[in-house]
Amino acid sequence: MTDFEYVLFDLDGTITDSSQGILRCIEYALQAGGRPVPERQVLLQFIGPPLVIGFQEILGMTREEAEWFRDKYRERYQTTGLFEARAYTGIDRVLALLQQQGKKISLATSKPEEMAIRIIEHFGLLSYFNDTTGATMDGSRDNKEDVIREALRRFQITEERKNRVLMVGDRKMDIFGAAQCGIASLGVYYGFAEPGELEAAGADYIVQNMEELFQFFERSEAL
Repeated sequence: MTDFEYVLFDLDGTITDSSQGILRCIEYALQAGGRPVPERQVLLQFIGPPLVIGFQEILGMTREEAEWFRDKYRERYQTTGLFEARAYTGIDRVLALLQQQGKKISLATSKPEEMAIRIIEHFGLLSYFNDTTGATMDGSRDNKEDVIREALRRFQITEERKNRVLMVGDRKMDIFGAAQCGIASLGVYYGFAEPGELEAAGADYIVQNMEELFQFFERSEAL
């Protein structure tokens, strides 16, 4: 196991359980656009991918339609939905351990950056992060690969030092994005991944719960 110096974290499903806010805002957008609201299991698929991609791939919308529904989603999310969440029990302990170990920590989320900052600040976690990298509101940076590349740029990570970086996330796009950027990935199953999703995506490491995540970094430091 590599002793990683830089750790990037997904937000939804990794730092916070944001399902309530996301699902309510999806429902709000669909109702505003006169679309039927699918069952909860379908709505849960929206947690992870960029919204425009989610509306296209999950509900079969055109790009133009998806952007309209994304904007309606944001109407509610910016004022109410972003705080309809909870920080996972124990994530502060994991972040504190990494901080004590001297690691550089950043968010790498497909959520708009300014919203992500407000969320982790709301839950008292902002002080653990050296940087918070997210998507742009205009969609110019929204997929996980682009977000990770921006996080690496901000940390001035060279090709030679990419083996010192770990991406932690709960969905396949976190794992794919890490692979596309040439860094290692750790998948967590306490979030929203389907059974077998993280293995199929090719995660380098997998943990089942928060305690295993803590132990992973505790063991890493001991090497």
